[in-house]
Amino acid sequence: MIKEILKQVEELDRRIDAMQQLQPEEDAAAAPEAAALEELVRQRAELLAQCQELTAADRVFLARHQGRPRIDEYIDTLFTDFFEQRGDRLCYDDQSVFGGIARYKGVPVTVIGHRKGSTLEENMKFRFGMPEPEGYRKAMRLMRQAEKFGRPIITFIDTPGAYPGREAEEHGQGEAIARNLAEMSSLTVPVLSVVTGEGSSGGALGLGVANHILMLENAVYSVLSPEGFASILWKDASRSGEACEIMKLTAQDLKADGIVEEVIPEPLGGAQRDHAQLFAALDDALDRHLTQLCKMNGKALAEQRYKKYRQIGL
Repeated sequence: MIKEILKQVEELDRRIDAMQQLQPEEDAAAAPEAAALEELVRQRAELLAQCQELTAADRVFLARHQGRPRIDEYIDTLFTDFFEQRGDRLCYDDQSVFGGIARYKGVPVTVIGHRKGSTLEENMKFRFGMPEPEGYRKAMRLMRQAEKFGRPIITFIDTPGAYPGREAEEHGQGEAIARNLAEMSSLTVPVLSVVTGEGSSGGALGLGVANHILMLENAVYSVLSPEGFASILWKDASRSGEACEIMKLTAQDLKADGIVEEVIPEPLGGAQRDHAQLFAALDDALDRHLTQLCKMNGKALAEQRYKKYRQIGL
């Protein structure tokens, strides 16, 4: 399983880093250390080669990996002049949705995404990327603003689902997501969505009604989590690995079904192993798809988006 392979790879990473820092100057005494270092590098390459053929459960594990890039890292690397906008103008600022105005290669855009955080404290603060209704209303406020000023919208999806707490339900969780689905369907500006990790349930779809959907190679997109699927179907959450295969939730499955326009390659072993390599591949894809969508007029964009979702499942 990928989890065990990555544990071994991480141990080899530590040993390789330590040896590289202690490597003496080139002389006769350095030969044994150089040979040992070369052997460790070879072992790591062999382990990573096993990551070329992954199961759906392996990809779910990688999609949830704590080391994957987060929304603020994507924004810092791919965009310039980012200005965060907060609040839904109705209740409060839900920080599990992060968004604002930025420039992408000089073009003004609106960027919105789920925010999980990189530490346990941040995970708790952002509810592990599970927005409340206020988060979806904030996202919709930013989208309406983008529509008004003709800015393309780019969303980054990474959530196990909308927050299921009592207060969220009392504040209209279902209504907030449904309104996003309805209004995103009729936007006359380009909408480009990128599934970077987990994309589960209406919590993901609330930011995902797009003209084009891109997915990272080890991201997943589904109606609910594999654990939830197994609990409902078999009353046994431990069968989540079996559920992963049945649900067809991987980027490769969704690309084959015509739901996703492009799968973005990740480094061997997952996006957490080389953020720079991932950002370069994603930057290229964003540029191509945004250029294509910006050539369409508003009516054509809305019609293309409508047809895309009407055709799913045919």
